[in-house]
Amino acid sequence: MAGKVFFSVSMSLDGFMAPEDVPVEDVFSPEGQNDPRVQQWMAKWSELQAWLFPQRWFRENLRLGEGGEEGVDNDVARATHERTGVSVMGKRMFDAGELAWPEDAPFHTPVFVVTHTEREPWVRPGGTTFHFVNDGIVSALDRARDAAGDRDVRIAGGAETIQQYLDAGLIDEFSVTVSPVLFGTGLRLFDRLDVSKVALEQVRAEPSPRVTHLTYAVRPR
Repeated sequence: MAGKVFFSVSMSLDGFMAPEDVPVEDVFSPEGQNDPRVQQWMAKWSELQAWLFPQRWFRENLRLGEGGEEGVDNDVARATHERTGVSVMGKRMFDAGELAWPEDAPFHTPVFVVTHTEREPWVRPGGTTFHFVNDGIVSALDRARDAAGDRDVRIAGGAETIQQYLDAGLIDEFSVTVSPVLFGTGLRLFDRLDVSKVALEQVRAEPSPRVTHLTYAVRPR
């Protein structure tokens, strides 16, 4: 039995999943660390993701040391990772991650990158292999489903890639972790979505002292 296609992201209370657009080479280069735009971007991003950093599963997965918090937030983070057989992402997310991820990239599964750039598969330690797909989101998803077997396919991001899959009617379910922060500007999760095509059914709501985890099934309208 085929698994679900889903995405899971953190979002500010006013609907943004990332701060203002800053070139990834600036964010992750030593020269960029003194740029006020980069400093503001990192401060907002860190505040948005602050719920995740202390969790035991997160620390274990990135080999940051023993210990960490347990509870609802840790359970959600671990369950999201464990259900994922394959990830799909856009080129922009990959470009940022290629600069930021450790050598042992934190997926430990195949990853399919939707891009116009031809490139041979990039094999990393720990079970992560990046495959580069040049013929669109449907082809990337077909390949991901084949590789995932009966596990789920996660559309990892970024916002534009998630929106494309939603618009195409290819998402079965999604989870949004709402952080109690306000960005004012940035990249909205649902900014260019054709909402006339999408109906939602709430599956569960799981509050914690830090955030609220909301999960919805996606139905055709």
